[in-house]
Amino acid sequence: MYLYSRQSLNASAEAPAERIGGENMRGHLTRLTTLAGPVYAELLSGVIASVIGTFWVAGLGGAAVAAVTLAGAVENLLLGLVLVAGSGTSLRLSRALGAGDHADAARTTRAAWRLCGLGTLALAVPGFLLRERLAGAFLDGPAAGLAADYLAVAFPAFGLFFGQRIADELFKGAGDTRTPMRIALLSNALLLALDPLLVLGAGPLPGLGATGAALALTASRAVAFAVTLRLRRRTPGPAEGGVGPAMRRIIRAGAPFGLDFTARMAVGTAQLALVAGFGVAAVAGYGVGYRVLLVVTMAFYALRQAAAIEGARLAGAGESDALRSLGRATGRLAAFLGAGAAVLCAATAAPVSALFTDDAAVAGQSAGFLRMAALYLLPYALVVALGGVHQAAGAGRPLMVSVAVGLGSQLAAAAALSGPLGVTGVWAGLTVGAVVQLALLLALTRRPTAPVEPCHSGGPGNDAERTACPAPARG
Repeated sequence: MYLYSRQSLNASAEAPAERIGGENMRGHLTRLTTLAGPVYAELLSGVIASVIGTFWVAGLGGAAVAAVTLAGAVENLLLGLVLVAGSGTSLRLSRALGAGDHADAARTTRAAWRLCGLGTLALAVPGFLLRERLAGAFLDGPAAGLAADYLAVAFPAFGLFFGQRIADELFKGAGDTRTPMRIALLSNALLLALDPLLVLGAGPLPGLGATGAALALTASRAVAFAVTLRLRRRTPGPAEGGVGPAMRRIIRAGAPFGLDFTARMAVGTAQLALVAGFGVAAVAGYGVGYRVLLVVTMAFYALRQAAAIEGARLAGAGESDALRSLGRATGRLAAFLGAGAAVLCAATAAPVSALFTDDAAVAGQSAGFLRMAALYLLPYALVVALGGVHQAAGAGRPLMVSVAVGLGSQLAAAAALSGPLGVTGVWAGLTVGAVVQLALLLALTRRPTAPVEPCHSGGPGNDAERTACPAPARG
């Protein structure tokens, strides 16, 4: 399951320092791209499947589109909580394996599945019982009924979504990002085949509309999860004892990423409200531009996951110098991705926007958004990717502070600049927020710290000793 061995990190221990530095940098860049590539393919396949699924539902009319959109928004809200358990699982597992602590790795695995079970009960049961009230709070008429029907399928199947996330993160924590990619490709391929059949119907199979979309998503996830569980059977069984403390460590490790996602979703909603004040064309243009932007920004999040996995492994092994070198390599790769994305968006804003709509007003708004986003992408890439290194190193508080202040600055700047600059001022707020967040993150994580010490448990019951291990370096 390992992609790398600790011996490979120390193979050049006797080499000159300058050669070691160059080799370490190249090694980090190679490992980051090896880990991040499959993650990007996994994320991108989900976006493509979602866009194509929306296309099939769009043929049913506005009520069906509104119902599915609301259901997607609800799942995104729940995703923030799932990410706490998921990202915390991969970080804790990678750290335990880096330290050679297989007992702690087994406890982490068992704790992750327990969190999955408890989280599913806590979220799915109330959601199912309150689905009609939830749908009626945002929609009315036929759209509310369709949304309730969709949620009647989606909430009971929430465990498949949560379980797949946990299983994926267990693979990733062990250094395997290719298996989750293959499972995602399988799931999304099934979804692409099932959507038109269940939404519109074919031959003797009746079209089920929005409910069919929910059933297609559930069926594709069920098959993928069954395959995943079959693959997971190869791994050793979990150790007994210490699951409660392991659950708390997973939540602490994953909280920064989950809170980051939830906060960005909330600020995005508030930003959309600002955009709505400039008319339908501005909202539609923002929607088109945002979907285009997802294609490039998901590369940043793929790099973040790779940096977090590798950083946690190095922290567990007590590799202070390698962890700092990883931070520099992550910054370089993020800067390259951000600068490339910025040039691409600025150069192709108009022709790409025209591919999505024939409405000149909407295309103009989309192109304007993408051109302004070119200023935002470089600092945003650095913020996202470096966040993975710092999260792995235990710098959760600086991450959360920088996110809160940066996103607050984004909203404030968008509101202030929208007066003199119109909707362009809203787009400019994105850049202001990303720059503020990056500056604050760098300032808060630049403090000198003690070298990282590897955390070895010494036995299944030694949770107190392991919890007392010093925090890894934050540089």
